[in-house]
Amino acid sequence: MTATPWPWRAARVDRVTIEARCDRARKRSIKAESKDALLRLALSMVDLTTLEGADTPDKVHALCRKARTPFQEDPSLPHVAAVCVYPNMVPYAVEALGGADIRIAAVATGFPSGQIPLPLKLEETRRAVAYGAHEIDMVIDRGAFLAGHDDRVRDEIIAIKEACGPAHLKVLMETGELGTLDNVAAASRLAILAGADFIKTSTGKISPAATLPVTLVMLEAIREHFLATGVRVGMKPAGGIRDAKLALHYLVVLAETLGEDWLTKDLFRFGASALVNDLVRQIVRREDGFYQSPRRFSVD
Repeated sequence: MTATPWPWRAARVDRVTIEARCDRARKRSIKAESKDALLRLALSMVDLTTLEGADTPDKVHALCRKARTPFQEDPSLPHVAAVCVYPNMVPYAVEALGGADIRIAAVATGFPSGQIPLPLKLEETRRAVAYGAHEIDMVIDRGAFLAGHDDRVRDEIIAIKEACGPAHLKVLMETGELGTLDNVAAASRLAILAGADFIKTSTGKISPAATLPVTLVMLEAIREHFLATGVRVGMKPAGGIRDAKLALHYLVVLAETLGEDWLTKDLFRFGASALVNDLVRQIVRREDGFYQSPRRFSVD
């Protein structure tokens, strides 16, 4: 007798259709007025990130200054949505942001591998929230998921969601390790049903990271859940999104899949620090009529 698959594993992804939809999105023509607005919107959706072993309080302070004012010569540009740091750097981000309307996200649960015991994941999550994190970016146990231990993955997400208390939970798949779009879809459904506030593609530590097809599959899982429950879940593609043109492609896919309600930093983020300078460069180019020297913009 064949075992009944978990509901999140039952549906299959049509890769050809997904690729075709992404190709159409890449070819969309965006009018000048809309492009100006979308560039600013994309800037407001970035999670500005530093996740290095060499991170220091000074580096976090510099990151937060850039988060507040991405381009010192034009303070009218929108600030980013959040800064994302390791848990022990959260207090420095709190200090540097000083109550600004910028979220503080902390990676937790043994980032980037997730290969630590659950009690340690819960403790790291609680500490990050106690330090002042508004959002927790957790990593799923990909080994457990690929081995078919869905109950274990689900129960960990539920437990970590509870440990977050008032903080939002972003559940990170590391889609480059999941192997297939079917697995991406299944992991996304599982995370959403377990209580994720956001689902996220990647750590940025391995390749491939975010791609348009992977993101579209995850957006479809969000759409499916919204149509069934009326509950909105956010999306965060992360890793490899470095230029404004590609960011606009992501926003086209987002709008065509989930509609204008998701065109907000509350429901969509870019985990792409390198993207900020190109967004600013493109905005300034559209205002000045020519490209400025890269030296005019801060070095990350």
